[in-house]
Amino acid sequence: SEICEELKHCSVYLFFVWKVRRLARKRRSDGDVSTESLGLSHKVHICSVNNFPTAAGLASSAAGYACLVYTLARLYGVEGELSEVARQGSGSACRSMYGGFVQWRMGERTDGKDSVAEQVEAESHWPELRVLILVVSAERKPVGSTAGMHTSVETSLLLKHRADSVVPGRMTEMISAIRQRDFAAFGELTMKDSNQFHATCLDTYPPIFYLNDVSHRIIRMVHCYNAHYGHTRVAYTFDAGPNAVIYTLEEHVDEFVQVVKHFFPPENNGGQFLKGLSVSPVSLSEEVKTAIAVEPTPKGISYIINTKAGPGPCMVEEPSLHLLGADGLPKQTV
Repeated sequence: SEICEELKHCSVYLFFVWKVRRLARKRRSDGDVSTESLGLSHKVHICSVNNFPTAAGLASSAAGYACLVYTLARLYGVEGELSEVARQGSGSACRSMYGGFVQWRMGERTDGKDSVAEQVEAESHWPELRVLILVVSAERKPVGSTAGMHTSVETSLLLKHRADSVVPGRMTEMISAIRQRDFAAFGELTMKDSNQFHATCLDTYPPIFYLNDVSHRIIRMVHCYNAHYGHTRVAYTFDAGPNAVIYTLEEHVDEFVQVVKHFFPPENNGGQFLKGLSVSPVSLSEEVKTAIAVEPTPKGISYIINTKAGPGPCMVEEPSLHLLGADGLPKQTV
C-alpha cells in the first residue's frame, strides 16, 4: 500500500540523518573545528520530488536517495566516501553518487563496508553517447525492485549462476568497451545483460513480470533496425519496469526518434512527446519502414526523454529549475 511505502521511505530518511550526523560527530571528535557551528541536534525537514516517473523502473529511488545523502553531507560538512551510506537506501543509489560511468563493487567484507561505487569514467568521456528514455508507463510497478531482488535471491538458481559466472566477466568487458568508446561492444553487452536480468525475473518463484507487450515490441524494433544497417546502432536496456532506456550515438538520434514515432504514434506530435535535448525532424526511408517488422502501436509510448551521461548530485542555483519553493514544499505536482 502507499502508506506502507511511505513508512519504508521514512525509516530510510531517519537512517540517513542518523548516519550522516554520526559521521559529522566523528569529525568533530577528531578535532575538525569546521563542524563546531553545526546544529547536529536540529530537526531536519525533508521533501523529495521527481520530475520523471517514480517507482516505474527508472531508478527514481536511486536518484532521490543519492540526492538526500549528498544534501545531508553538505549540510553537516561531511566529506569522503558516501556511496556506502546511499547503498543502504537503494543498492543503485551508491552508483548515483557519482557522474558519468560508474560500477558498483560487490566487496568482500561481511559488514558491507567495502560494497561501494567507483567511477569508471567521467561524464565528459564519451560526449557522442546519447540516452533515449522511452516512457511506456509512469504507473507504479506492482513488485518493487528491492522486494523483487530479495525474492530472486531466495528462489532463482539462474541468479546465482549469473552473479558467480557471468557478471564478473561482463563487467571487465563493459569497462573496456566504455574506455575504448566501442559502441558495438557496449551495445551488445547492454542488451544481453538486460535480457538475462529479465530471465532471472522469470526464473524467480513466483515469477516477476516487469516487461509488457510494448516493451517486447521495442526490443524487436531495435533488433530489426540494427539488422537493416548490419551493425549495432542502438541498444536497449530495461530495469525493473516496462520503460526502455535506449543508447545510441548522437548522429543516429534524429532518425531513431522518427522510427519510434512511426511505430509508436503519439497522441499528438507536439513538444510534450519529446523532452530534453533537441531533436531535428527527418524523413524515414521506405526501406527502413519495411525492414522493421513491427505492428504500429498508437500511444504505446507516452513520451521520450533525450539526454546523455551527466554529473552526480549537485546544487542547482537557478530558481526556475527548482522543484521546491522557498517554503521547502513542492511548487506543483510534477
